[in-house]
Amino acid sequence: MTTLSLTVDSRKRICLSKLLDGDSVSSVRAYRQDDKIVLEPMVEIPAREAWLFKNKTALKKVKSGLAQKGSIDRGSFAKYAD
Repeated sequence: MTTLSLTVDSRKRICLSKLLDGDSVSSVRAYRQDDKIVLEPMVEIPAREAWLFKNKTALKKVKSGLAQKGSIDRGSFAKYAD
């Protein structure tokens, strides 16, 4: 766990960029837990892809297919080349 001391600027803001990994974080969910403020990084997905995460069977099949990537010999496709 990384611990940093962040200071508040003149407008009472703090910069969280030092805590975020990469460019994938698009928003942050904030909530109180006991006497702490917890910030949870969030990643948004397009609406057209959201169905996959709701359909557990389809998601499992996609993950299985991605795990097989490169491990199956499909033979030569040379006969289809011009």
